[in-house]
Amino acid sequence: MFTRIKRLLIGRPLKNDEAFYQRLPKWKALAIFSSDALSSVSYGPEQIAVVLALSGFITYGYYLYSLIPIIVLLAIVTISYAQVARANPGGGGSYSVARENLGEKPALVAGAALFTDYILTVAVSITTGTAALISAFPFIGEYKLFLDLAVLFCVLTIINLRGVSESAKFFVLPTYLFVGGILALIVMGVFQVLTGTDPVFAEASMQKQPMDMMIFFLILRAFANGCSSMTGLEAIANGVPMFKKPEYKNAIHTTYYMSGLLAIMLLGISFLMLHYHIMPEYNVTMISQIAERIVGRGYFYYFFQLVTMLILFLAANTAYNGLPPLLSIIAKDGYLPRYLGQRGERLSFSNGILLLSLATALLLIIFDGDVEHLISLYAIGVFLSFTIAQSGMVVHWLHNKSKCWQWRVFVNALGAFITGIIVLIIIVTKFFYGAWIILIFIPVVVYCFKKIKTHYTGMGRELALKPGEKFSYISSPIMKNYVILPISYPTRSVIEAMRYARKIGDEVIAVHIATDDKNADYVKKVWHVQDPEISIVTIQSPYRMVIQPLLDFVKKVAASKRPEDYITVLIPEIQTTKWWHKLLHNQTGLILRTLLIFKENVIVVTIPFRVKG
Repeated sequence: MFTRIKRLLIGRPLKNDEAFYQRLPKWKALAIFSSDALSSVSYGPEQIAVVLALSGFITYGYYLYSLIPIIVLLAIVTISYAQVARANPGGGGSYSVARENLGEKPALVAGAALFTDYILTVAVSITTGTAALISAFPFIGEYKLFLDLAVLFCVLTIINLRGVSESAKFFVLPTYLFVGGILALIVMGVFQVLTGTDPVFAEASMQKQPMDMMIFFLILRAFANGCSSMTGLEAIANGVPMFKKPEYKNAIHTTYYMSGLLAIMLLGISFLMLHYHIMPEYNVTMISQIAERIVGRGYFYYFFQLVTMLILFLAANTAYNGLPPLLSIIAKDGYLPRYLGQRGERLSFSNGILLLSLATALLLIIFDGDVEHLISLYAIGVFLSFTIAQSGMVVHWLHNKSKCWQWRVFVNALGAFITGIIVLIIIVTKFFYGAWIILIFIPVVVYCFKKIKTHYTGMGRELALKPGEKFSYISSPIMKNYVILPISYPTRSVIEAMRYARKIGDEVIAVHIATDDKNADYVKKVWHVQDPEISIVTIQSPYRMVIQPLLDFVKKVAASKRPEDYITVLIPEIQTTKWWHKLLHNQTGLILRTLLIFKENVIVVTIPFRVKG
């Protein structure tokens, strides 16, 4: 039953040689990797306006002071990440650049920063998508968190588990419908501006107090909020191997297409926001207000809100295509569990997909799906990774002096300097709004990376054969195998376990934990009649404990054995035909097995006995 449901939701398994057909052409890759960056126009400009409009000062007129630096920065970072894709065709983005050029610590910081950013990307995309839906249908506002989690698990997780090619089928159309809707809205809005009698910019949008330190700080904070529009730019560089050949060239072209569209849409939406002097409203997004001003609450408005909702939900897919491949690279380097580096049945990194979904769900629950709180955590990770990537590229070009290397060094050095300053700006302006959480979380993730690496290194050292070492089981075989069989009553399952015990054991010890004398005498009597050759050890347990007395007995036997001897504990276990039957039986065997496997030189074997009832 489970397998049938799984096949229905996920699809049939794919062979290794079908991986070629999972590669993406540029037009599909643009939708898959750019949905996060392109969808940010629905909330990036609004985040600038929210700070300037609700500050208690007359500062709306400083909007362009925050927007124009973002556009300039977008151009610099785009050029830089095109170079990252060229220099690292194997993917991995800033992590791979830092690992190759800056060393372990910067690479781990970049990996932790990207891990943080991608989780926030999914959370912010889903919550802003829900906000777009609530703008059109306010009565569903009370179900916000439920909608967030439903989209996360029932749509994004399942679609991505189906594989890259399958997910592209779902995401391409909504992405291009959104881009087309935004461009159509901008064209209609600009046409109305040019043919209307109102000023190009509303007078209220141009009002501003004289500049002072407080105003300057507000501009910086608005700029930091607006930088959320640049998240997702690194996704293409992280996923270069997912492109069709020539991979890095197609990735570079797609990066330029994405950034060009993003710049046009940011400028267009910001222009309309200033023209209509759009102000923040509760449960109504600013882009919804713009659409209503231009086309009214007609069919196009609801169509626009629908595709905005879809693209914001599906923008999270950028993280699903960027983070799992990155985690696989980090896992292969030994800093994450190795199973994150393995492809699933559909050739996707399914374990990384599930990890991303679970981490995002936890974040949504903690912050109750609040967009403002999540935005406050946003952008630190991505700009930190920008800075590390561009610093690494400076070192790369200095070591590999290819054509025009001086120009490339200048671009990357300028980008590293500017994005480094932006990291400081975001930390200062957002520190008390939640940025401190990220400043703690990233070092914690780096610490976890290093502990995992230490574990794998130590384990590899212990498991590896030394040069010239021969197989030890030839020179020092096991002298004696003690087999301990815990029983409660002599049953058919115990008989099967004893048959196996007699085959593998040099000395078989049947153990009965007696919780009352009458039952203990009965078990001993039956056992003596059935198998007089093997005596039964009865351990009294006046406090009715079963697990601990047995563990103590195993420990006692282990203390008396020789180093070349082994102990095997056989656990008879009933296997039922229906899953709910397990609820009718205690789980003593499971608990005992779990506790025993941590014992040194104790082998634990489960002997299943299947019942039909």
